[in-house]
Amino acid sequence: MGAAEALVRQGGSMSRPPLKPLVGVLCCNEFLDRPVQSVATRFVEPLVSIAQVDVLLVPALPDTVDVRSLAARLDGLLLTGSRSNVAASAYGQQSSCSNVDLKRDRMAFALATELIEAAKPVFGICRGFQELNVLFGGSLRADVSAVHCHPEASSVDFERLFTHRHRVHVLPGGLLAETAAEPRQIEVNSVHEQGIDRLGNGLRVEAISHGDGLIEAISTTSGGAAVLAVQWHPEWETGTCETSRTFFEKLGAAAA
Repeated sequence: MGAAEALVRQGGSMSRPPLKPLVGVLCCNEFLDRPVQSVATRFVEPLVSIAQVDVLLVPALPDTVDVRSLAARLDGLLLTGSRSNVAASAYGQQSSCSNVDLKRDRMAFALATELIEAAKPVFGICRGFQELNVLFGGSLRADVSAVHCHPEASSVDFERLFTHRHRVHVLPGGLLAETAAEPRQIEVNSVHEQGIDRLGNGLRVEAISHGDGLIEAISTTSGGAAVLAVQWHPEWETGTCETSRTFFEKLGAAAA
């Protein structure tokens, strides 16, 4: 007789470890030699090691996924960075940019809406930051200054992209600043070509870029849901940047 069968016959039960919060990580639609769902490994690792959550990769297939059913199972959502841009049509504009992922747009907006309405946390990084601004009625701009992207972005190797850095002022009183009385200056990586133009309704500015004042972080507690997003890539430097580590700690605490 096996141990499990013996316990059942004795009216007992096998002890199980407590379940961790389950956080969805939205994938992107890419094409290698076939259509694939993809997400960079670096987004997953700090969720496990720092946020202390379980991770579920969410396909960006809005016509296939039951968004409402999925949202009911998740404790939080991370909208990741991507090689694609949010389509300008999502915020009522026209653009000649061809590097878009319309299914990712639709999935991000639909799933984030469901979680926020259920008072569950939604965090964003880079593209995810831009998606959340658009979701709240904001718009984006493509004419950000050269300080925000590596000057050789089209040809430099992937890792060198993230060596391009600039200064950011973390504003006092926000989720990233906690109780700081004065703006705190940090250095962050910067690999984006778009940024916030019109701030979304009800969003708080958490950080701004030194020099040009571009918005670098946003938050809200809309309907009780914790929403926090940053333009830089905190997953790249959790070991060297306290603010980047705080981002994942906040996500873990909110999901729990």
